[in-house]
Amino acid sequence: MGVHKVIEVMAFSTESWEDAAQEAINGVAKNVRNIESIYIQDKSGKVVDNRIVQYRINAKITFRVE
Repeated sequence: MGVHKVIEVMAFSTESWEDAAQEAINGVAKNVRNIESIYIQDKSGKVVDNRIVQYRINAKITFRVE
């Protein structure tokens, strides 16, 4: 079983929401081990001249505590 911790993060990408999710994982992985899941809580985007220029997500990332 074990103990798990959940943290909430925001991440951004100029490519896609999927890329923003990967950026969230990459950012958290710099300081945390044993990442097990990501829950995308919210998606949004920044629009300039009728084009999405930035994809944004709010996510909860779960990892196992050693």
